[in-house]
Amino acid sequence: MAEPDPGPSGQRQQEEPVAAAPAPKKRRLAAGERYVPPPRKLSTGVSFGAEHFAETSYYFEGGLRKVRPYYFDFRTYCKGRWVGRSLRDVFGSEFRAQPLAYYRAAASAGRLRLNEEPVRDLDIVLKNNDFLRNTVHRHEPPVTSQPIQILVENNEVVVVDKPSSLPVHPCGRFRHNTVIFILGKEHDLKELHTIHRLDRMTSGVLMFAKTVEVSKRIDEQVRERQLEKEYICRVVGEFPEHEVVCEEPILVVSYKVGVCRVDPKGKFCKTIFQRLSYNGQTSVVKCLPHTGRMHQIRVHLQYLGHPIVNDPIYNMEAWGPGRGKGGKIGKTDEELLKALVEEHCSKQSLDILGISEQDLISGAESKECGNLNDCTNDTKDPERNDSTACPLSSNTNLETLEKIEELSSCDNRDERTGEKSSEEKDPLCIECRMRRRDPSPKELVMYLHALRYKGAEFEYSSKMPEWAMEDWEE
Repeated sequence: MAEPDPGPSGQRQQEEPVAAAPAPKKRRLAAGERYVPPPRKLSTGVSFGAEHFAETSYYFEGGLRKVRPYYFDFRTYCKGRWVGRSLRDVFGSEFRAQPLAYYRAAASAGRLRLNEEPVRDLDIVLKNNDFLRNTVHRHEPPVTSQPIQILVENNEVVVVDKPSSLPVHPCGRFRHNTVIFILGKEHDLKELHTIHRLDRMTSGVLMFAKTVEVSKRIDEQVRERQLEKEYICRVVGEFPEHEVVCEEPILVVSYKVGVCRVDPKGKFCKTIFQRLSYNGQTSVVKCLPHTGRMHQIRVHLQYLGHPIVNDPIYNMEAWGPGRGKGGKIGKTDEELLKALVEEHCSKQSLDILGISEQDLISGAESKECGNLNDCTNDTKDPERNDSTACPLSSNTNLETLEKIEELSSCDNRDERTGEKSSEEKDPLCIECRMRRRDPSPKELVMYLHALRYKGAEFEYSSKMPEWAMEDWEE
């Protein structure tokens, strides 16, 4: 059972604990009538607490930070379009990441609850305000073991140097392996307010406000474009020595997979680039985004013919011989997405995209994000990755899943080692039955770094990454 739809804006509110449905009122019910409690109003701004941090624990292996699988409740109130329909019908049409047999087994195991009562019959008809709870065995992809460095902490803000591969806040398959959770669990920094966000694969300066007032003050600077942002990256080839201004509009192809492209129908954006060094093969480039579109820097660099060296999306063969230079792709959006996903499947690197095999199936089923997985991060920054439904066709997803299953049963049977492999497996969990290749720490680094953020009253910067040094070589 998925979390509630993030809504038309694509923005997600921070996960909040949902209390049990209120106790039934003391009134007499008619024969055969089922009591449905009124919806409980959730208070805004609820932070994660000790009970959330205690859900599971971390362990470190092969340069990776891993999360032990844990049980988690997805909770939601009945959506309007579900009223009058049976649970069987809703599961069969909107939650197709799992077969109906799974939901029957989950009900038998007591993992499906309706208004806090165990579901015994999937033919039960849903009513307005019904409260649904589904307990699942949750697995999270590994991230780099590189620690989060705290650059500044005072009464107003916390500023960190975020490693690549960590999402800022819970999203998609990530919960404990996020900056928010790690800061809370390991640094006792809680109830932080996100001012801006970085894409999962982007590293660098990341700011949090400690109070609502500070958050609003800095957010106003963001809206008024008074916040100066400076990024650094390493790109393919010899970037021009002179300043390059790119103002190509950007269109989102897929929120689920996180793919954009230049298109006249896209939104206006502007990025200024300046080459800092060239080592004969690759160039270090300073990037000054004047707008904050999704993947703006990465898409503009690809358009200019100089994609980021190890960009797992915009420097892939799926874009064609020119890798998308000049906006020339030669594929429909659906063909492009299929090619990108299949290229990552062949490399067993779907985790790099932040999606799972179940996402590929469920993403095509509903444009209203009615799948078993919660959504990926939305941001206020030019290197962001939002998520709603993936427009891949159902046939494409099933074909891709078959290929994944073939790959997972072949050469990597003995690659998963360490504590996790010896842990008890859940009999209903598909993830427990799958074998995946762990990414290498190198695969979890993309050469794009938020180097400096400057506002009206502050300026925060991090050290230059090792890969950005003038004499650096692969």
